[in-house]
Amino acid sequence: MDLSFFNPNGVGVDNGNYFGLPFTPEEAGLVIISAPWDVTSSYGAGSSYAPDAIIEASTQLDLYDPVSPDEWRKGIATDEIDYSIQENSQRLRSDAERVIEHLEDGGDASGDYFVRKIRRINEGSAEMNESVRAQAGKWLSKGKIVALVGGDHSTSYGIIHAVSERFDGVGILHFDAHCDLRESYEGFDYSHASIMFNVLRDMPGVSKIVEVGVRDFCDAELNLARNSERVEMFDDKTLSDARFEGRTWASICEEIVGRLPQQVYISMDIDSLSIEYCPHTGTPVVGGLTFNEAVYLMDKVAKSGREIVGFDVVEVVPRMDDKIDAMVGARMLYKMCGIALKSSKR
Repeated sequence: MDLSFFNPNGVGVDNGNYFGLPFTPEEAGLVIISAPWDVTSSYGAGSSYAPDAIIEASTQLDLYDPVSPDEWRKGIATDEIDYSIQENSQRLRSDAERVIEHLEDGGDASGDYFVRKIRRINEGSAEMNESVRAQAGKWLSKGKIVALVGGDHSTSYGIIHAVSERFDGVGILHFDAHCDLRESYEGFDYSHASIMFNVLRDMPGVSKIVEVGVRDFCDAELNLARNSERVEMFDDKTLSDARFEGRTWASICEEIVGRLPQQVYISMDIDSLSIEYCPHTGTPVVGGLTFNEAVYLMDKVAKSGREIVGFDVVEVVPRMDDKIDAMVGARMLYKMCGIALKSSKR
């Protein structure tokens, strides 16, 4: 693409694209798709507004990045956002809230009224997953790196499915405060709390899930992680203890990267970070990684010679009166774009 007309040192252009970049998906090396969906959020909703908020915030950052200088020139493009996903999310969210409230009050969801609502939500979630899978698969088939901006973490299902179909044996580097290994949480087959359980169940092409920063999980999730050969857990306490006892973050990251196969998908739930980076995320948990620790680990993946074939940023909940969540989400997204492009073997 001829970039002679584009000034990377100028004012960020509000053109509807992430980072105000001028690339079309056809000419870019990396394509970002969006899934404005948060039906099953069980604590704090609002991540369906993240794509638009991150696009707005992203025009405020400078394109030079010392982690991956000039990688943006390979092309970072924004695919058209399907706002029917957001409309369906808003429609089904009210049903989900009734179910969640009923369960939290000690109710039983086996009655016909709640069974119908749960069925509607599960059917709508399956449709959203297929839409994202098809969109991601289209660009993967054209040799692009694919990225997703959610939405809650359930939105990652479709893109991971598409990646696993194309890259057999792919591994997932999963940043999260939660294991997300619950089965049909609150009756929802595609809950945000079930994304990695569903990956293990449905996607044999995923050879390994390496979880980093997890610090809020139940006994069943811990048992599944310990007993599955496809799951490696680097929980927050283990990471903190290692650093308190003198290990460097660099040596810890080498160990984490060593558990990953050659081709890697990165799933970045923003709540993996310490709470000051994401104060309004759907399910905040104290503890966690710093922004720079997460970026350092992802860069270690690229420097190891592994290829990052796709990634997501999810669970960003923007607020009109507090820009920190969208700003952090935009900068994390940009760092991940550059690192993925740097790692590309195509």
